[in-house]
Amino acid sequence: MTIPQDAAARKAISPVVCYPVETLPAPDMALYEQARTTLTKVSEVVAPARDAATFRVKAGQFFRIKSIEGSQVGDLNLWSADDLQERFYSGKTRALHGTHITTGERMWSSFPGLRPMATVTHDTLGWYGIDEFGGSVHDVIGTRCDPYTHNLLSGGHYHHCCHSNLTRALAAHLGCSLKEAEPHVHDVLNVFMCTGFTRNTGQYFMKASPVRPGDYIEFFAEIDVLGALSACPGGDCSSEHSSDTAACHPLLIEVFDADPATLNGWQSPAMNGYDRSHGL
Repeated sequence: MTIPQDAAARKAISPVVCYPVETLPAPDMALYEQARTTLTKVSEVVAPARDAATFRVKAGQFFRIKSIEGSQVGDLNLWSADDLQERFYSGKTRALHGTHITTGERMWSSFPGLRPMATVTHDTLGWYGIDEFGGSVHDVIGTRCDPYTHNLLSGGHYHHCCHSNLTRALAAHLGCSLKEAEPHVHDVLNVFMCTGFTRNTGQYFMKASPVRPGDYIEFFAEIDVLGALSACPGGDCSSEHSSDTAACHPLLIEVFDADPATLNGWQSPAMNGYDRSHGL
């Protein structure tokens, strides 16, 4: 490899943010905060340790993912309840908000919808920020642990990876085969997971999650959603995932109604306005 004479000058060029968000439609956080004061729990479901559960949330409801027994991370999929082809788009969410999301940021849907599916309204781990290693919580950079990568790296057939957990849960909810459900499983929001990229090699890393029982992340459902949450077989992901030896715990999903009067003026977002002509 030959290093060019102007290598230092090329590397010194200042970066430019790809997607400035000044014109991004902003959530009305004051409205959501007012609605939060009136919440009444209407349902709950538990994602068992090393397994997954599905849940439904109507537009205008709130939902929380909560640690209840021990430090545990979860892998979250969201779909439009009306059309499973519209689903959480982790890559665009990452491009708009960064590698991790917290209060005031949103989970965006796939093309052609590209609209907010859920807005983070409260995060008890918001204090964590970015640590000295470059790690933070609730990432949209990891894909989900899966049996294919496990087989590639370690051999064998491990069936409780988050990908398989989500596939089984979705198939059970839809009453369809695993083969029919699996294509709908997609890249996740890694709830409570503490991750980043190593500074020397740029590799994806994980470290022990700071989550403790009682911590939660809360969302406002902007559209009717179907969700699936896997309680990762890596537990707090301090050492490994796709494991039967890591200490694992269930996660609780709670759904809440707000007083409709507190959401006066709010409207569920429409599909993206692009005309889909693609220049023809």
